[in-house]
Amino acid sequence: MLELLSGGLFGTIFGGLFRLAPEVLKFFDKKNEREHELKMFTLQTDLEKMRGEFRMEEKYVDHSTAALDAINSAFVQQGKADDKAWKWVASVSALVRPGVTYWFMAVYSMVKGVHVYLAIKAGESVEMIIGKAWNDEDFQLLSMILTFWFVGRAIEKYKA
Repeated sequence: MLELLSGGLFGTIFGGLFRLAPEVLKFFDKKNEREHELKMFTLQTDLEKMRGEFRMEEKYVDHSTAALDAINSAFVQQGKADDKAWKWVASVSALVRPGVTYWFMAVYSMVKGVHVYLAIKAGESVEMIIGKAWNDEDFQLLSMILTFWFVGRAIEKYKA
């Protein structure tokens, strides 16, 4: 009887296991397939993100090129207007940008001078006054002005 039960019992167990084996394999295969799809989706998302950043860079370059073209066009138009105008009108026109720069620097220097004068009058030390009168923002402003006037001219000479 034990042989009958064990033979039938083992047959049932092995039969059930062999019937469930393909389902278990399908489950693991689906799991691997979902992991693969997730990896592919992540890669596609990263690719689209990079494409978007590239498009933004292209737009920035296009915008910069358009701005430079507009500046160049303005210079060409100013040159044509200067050729048609009287000599003194062209000279006054050429002095506008330097004049504005000189005016700005004069006003800026006066404001800084008043601050130094008021600090001296208030009795602050020379080290404190110099530290407050000349800071990073002042240096950046001076660098911007010098770069505009001197580097811009070097680039214009290089292009010519």
